[in-house]
Amino acid sequence: MEVILKHLLGISLGLFFLFIATTSAQQWTDEQKNVWAGVETYWNAGLSDNPMDFLKYFDDSYFGWDYSNEAPGTKSNVVKSMTYWSKKGKVQYFNLTPARIWVNGNFAYVHYYYTQVTESTDGKPNTEKGRWTDILMKKGDTWMLVGDHGGEMEDDD
Repeated sequence: MEVILKHLLGISLGLFFLFIATTSAQQWTDEQKNVWAGVETYWNAGLSDNPMDFLKYFDDSYFGWDYSNEAPGTKSNVVKSMTYWSKKGKVQYFNLTPARIWVNGNFAYVHYYYTQVTESTDGKPNTEKGRWTDILMKKGDTWMLVGDHGGEMEDDD
């Protein structure tokens, strides 16, 4: 009898946690899905044969702050950085996980986690994990970066 009660308790707890996980799953509106598609679009541009295409999604007013920089930077700073790093290797794979998407008309911000694998010119892979907050403005049908903050999370973050 005691074994049966333990099994029932185990099954009940399992169903309870499954219910909690299912009910707390994020449901995105069409508006939020559209913003997230924009984020995925510019990340995919970084995987293209010309990773500098990523820069097409930076508005001229862009001002962002990577964890590794002492101060925020402009679009021209990003161009310099991308020019340098694109010669050192290429992003081979990434995975993005949205945490929060806020939209108000033509403005949005997105908090998300990322994992990416880059490969240096000598073939050595490097895995990086981090988080970003992207601040976006819609121009026409395109979500453009006007600001961001984030980057790689070190193990002690």
